[in-house]
Amino acid sequence: MFDTVLVANRGEIALRVIRTLRRLGVRSVAVFSDADADAPHVREADVAVRLGPVDRSDSSAAETYLRTDQILAAARRTGAQAVHPGYGFLAENPGFARACADAGLVFIGPPPGAVELMGDKINAKEAVRAAGVPVVPGSQATAPTDDELVAAADEIGYPVLLKPSAGGGGKGMRLVRDRADLPTEIAAARRVARTAFGDDTLLLERWIDRPRHIEVQVLADARGTTVHLGERECSLQRRHQKLIEEAPSVLLNAETRAAMGAAAVRAAESCGYTGAGTVEFIVPGIDPDAPASEGVRDFFFMEMNTRLQVEHPVTELAVAVGPDSARLDLVEWQLRVAAGEPLTFTQSDISFLGHAIEARICAEDPERDFLPTGGRILTLDEPRGEGIRVDSGVTPGTVVTSAYDPMLAKVIAYGPDRPTALRRLRAALADTRILGVTTNTGFLRRLLAHPDVVAGRLDTGLVEQTAQQQPALLAAPYSPSSAVPSNATAAAGATNAARPADGTDTPATEPPSPAHLLYYAAALARHLELTPATDPGGWTDPFSLPSGWRLGGAPAWTTHRLRAPGQDPVSVRIRSITAGNVADATDNSSGLTREVELRLDAGPVHRARATLAGDRLHLTVDGLQTAFALATDTTPGLAAGPVTWLGIEGDAWPLHAYDPAVESAAGAGAHHGALTAPMPGTVTVVKTTAGETVRKGQPLLVLEAMKMEHVIAAPHDGVVAELRAAAGATVAMEDLLVVVTPAEEAAEPAEVRS
Repeated sequence: MFDTVLVANRGEIALRVIRTLRRLGVRSVAVFSDADADAPHVREADVAVRLGPVDRSDSSAAETYLRTDQILAAARRTGAQAVHPGYGFLAENPGFARACADAGLVFIGPPPGAVELMGDKINAKEAVRAAGVPVVPGSQATAPTDDELVAAADEIGYPVLLKPSAGGGGKGMRLVRDRADLPTEIAAARRVARTAFGDDTLLLERWIDRPRHIEVQVLADARGTTVHLGERECSLQRRHQKLIEEAPSVLLNAETRAAMGAAAVRAAESCGYTGAGTVEFIVPGIDPDAPASEGVRDFFFMEMNTRLQVEHPVTELAVAVGPDSARLDLVEWQLRVAAGEPLTFTQSDISFLGHAIEARICAEDPERDFLPTGGRILTLDEPRGEGIRVDSGVTPGTVVTSAYDPMLAKVIAYGPDRPTALRRLRAALADTRILGVTTNTGFLRRLLAHPDVVAGRLDTGLVEQTAQQQPALLAAPYSPSSAVPSNATAAAGATNAARPADGTDTPATEPPSPAHLLYYAAALARHLELTPATDPGGWTDPFSLPSGWRLGGAPAWTTHRLRAPGQDPVSVRIRSITAGNVADATDNSSGLTREVELRLDAGPVHRARATLAGDRLHLTVDGLQTAFALATDTTPGLAAGPVTWLGIEGDAWPLHAYDPAVESAAGAGAHHGALTAPMPGTVTVVKTTAGETVRKGQPLLVLEAMKMEHVIAAPHDGVVAELRAAAGATVAMEDLLVVVTPAEEAAEPAEVRS
């Protein structure tokens, strides 16, 4: 075994590898960019080495984690004998594997030749086809031209799938259903492939309707033994990015499981593979509720990932080895194989025992078409409990940027059967609290409750199909976007809704909606923050309290104006119930607990009780208590002041104070043709120039962040009045990119002033 291993990665996978190294007594070396200087993987390692230019700070992957020379220098400097690449970055780069060998370092992964062969999807298909592994019909040329791709599509029929030959992780893949769209999609796929992988070679495959993505984990030593560790179902995806993975698959019968496993072993052996790897197959969808069929079902090779997979924990939890049902640590076996040790078990020793399911928590906003997000993590509560495992790469205070992959953590649940594992994972996601950065945690929880997911009726299009046809199944009940105005007069806006038109206070006859509870909680959190600390003398000036106390009358309403991102502003009015006299108003004995009346815009009045306990706000409205996680972002420079973050059932939202005067002034200076960045990222393509006449829908810019391309298009016919973005520029969310003056305004003659 090695004495020192350098981990050439970051985030949760770096932590995952470092912890196994520590358990084995192996010294660990981390590498980090300036942005990751205080990251958890840096603190966890025995030694850490900075990556990046000497004369300036540049935390881009290209200048840090993708710099082979700097990583090798770090290994030499720290006396490392081996390098573990994790996944992503240089994990599937044959040049990096060779550079390690040339430097006298052991690359903890397969031989460079295997990485190179399986990294070229075209040659990989030919290699496994020769080994008797079934492959998807598609293009045959080594480097097909655009015309050859079109011809191949005409031959096998539509729909077809375009894939970068050198790619992985779904990046650059394009589903094309219409021949007329193919040339445009080829150009887009080549651009993404060239940017992401430095190679714009594409291949084309027949698209299989209702496909299921099922992969097989393989493990091979350098002495000729290769085994498979069963399959993982990875069919729950969005834009070809995996969301949920589980083992075993509910689809496969024993015959198909054995045949797929044997095919995966042949695929690994065809390239001389060693270490841990994954062979991915596509399987035509079959309803698991249908009568069980006998014999081997159809399956086709897609690709081989020559590295550890993100979803490897489900295999570690669900696969048992030997008579004592021992579990495997796949990172440990990567290390042992790389150190020359043989596998100590055979295929007959391996079996499934129980069921495991994993959910990937990512910094993205499901309510904004999963655009990448960012920010500083204010609160992080990770779930615990029987059968729950969390592989995380963040801590409170971590700043999430667009420079790296959006995945923050993985939550994995194990149970004796699939229903138990599903229930445990849903509960664990509900107990996951991340405030300060919008994530997909709540969305994943609702996805796991989808009737088809519960029944095992999966396919790679289920998530997007549900989002289009049954969006309510995946919608967050507490989301401000689902809030229905309390009264028709609310349409007049928050500034006019502070008091109902007739001056009456209508009591509520129905409970408030969950979305209204969110607004109530935000207003009460801000209201409670106004309460001063208890006076040492036992008395507090009544005029310093937010009680609304006044002489000889009922307490006055206190109005809190709030705005959720992308939503109209609202007003929540709060009136103390107990502050009927000076004694009540100045009594601090109850701490941060208040009995109040609440009113959203011009809606009915609800009685409520709010208690602030640490970072939890307990809100009882009309007898129903709801607990929200609470954090306040007080970062200097926030335009609207401190931001209140509330979380519940895995979801979280920021709510900003709304000042009508400030908003009106800002709105007066903004042009309705202004286009801002919908996410933090990098401008990769600029397709227009200042002064150009453009048509509605015409692409103007391409913004990329966290494996996603987003096209900024003209909102209407007009003229590009301002262009503030340049190719290669890094932009923050809501930065102004371009202004398009409407055609009718651009054509108007200038006003003549006397």
